[in-house]
Amino acid sequence: MRSLWTATTGMSAQDLSMDVIANNLANVSTTGYKKSVTSFQDLIYQYVKVPGAPTSDNGTQAPSGIQVGLGVRPAAVTKVFSEGDIIQTGNEYDVAIEGAGFFQIELPTGNTAYTRAGNLNRDGTGRLVTPEGYPLLPTITIPENARQVTISDTGVVSAILGDDTESTELGNIDLATFVNDAGLLAIGKNLFRETEASGTATVGTPGTDGYGTLLQGYLEQSNVNLTAEMAGMITTQRAFEINSKAVSTSDEMMQTVVNMV
Repeated sequence: MRSLWTATTGMSAQDLSMDVIANNLANVSTTGYKKSVTSFQDLIYQYVKVPGAPTSDNGTQAPSGIQVGLGVRPAAVTKVFSEGDIIQTGNEYDVAIEGAGFFQIELPTGNTAYTRAGNLNRDGTGRLVTPEGYPLLPTITIPENARQVTISDTGVVSAILGDDTESTELGNIDLATFVNDAGLLAIGKNLFRETEASGTATVGTPGTDGYGTLLQGYLEQSNVNLTAEMAGMITTQRAFEINSKAVSTSDEMMQTVVNMV
């Protein structure tokens, strides 16, 4: 019975949609988090009558035919890289990106990951690192005697050292961009890896050639819209319920046939 299995695929699809919505809601307060959206596509069709099939010897044709769909399946779960709200923190090592670009992070494996979360700190050697201790690339070290650390909108990091009266440049923060941000692979911890779908990272100076600028003392928040997610959750719940109702109705129809035998 087609309807029984078709409705089952609908329940499975809505279950995945709820998983995605739940993850978005769970990360509503995660710095730099990018929400995900689920896309679906219909499955193959059974053709009882093909459109345009002859209906008589006089050349008449069926205008539409009979095509019976067999359900739905997930097509993609896509990250949406719209900017989240930017809030002021006052922390001199917090940096937000206003515009396009990602910070470059060195993983323990030596590979490079990318993030929009600029909640940086100094480690025991003075390097700027993520909350997990992964260093920012290019590596920037803040000396122990540094004070009044500043990060310009173009990524220049400087500080006053010791008894100096003028600041010393310590390094530059570069940004990376991709042809297709949605093709990046999310690996957790606010990090992404490049893939063939994303294209190779192009590294440049903040504020030039389409790269975003930096804001010291600010952080980019999650781009999850609570109202939209709640509305999506209600819609998903109702869709799951109506598909489960279709399963129950199909079962009742089969039971009716069995009782007639």
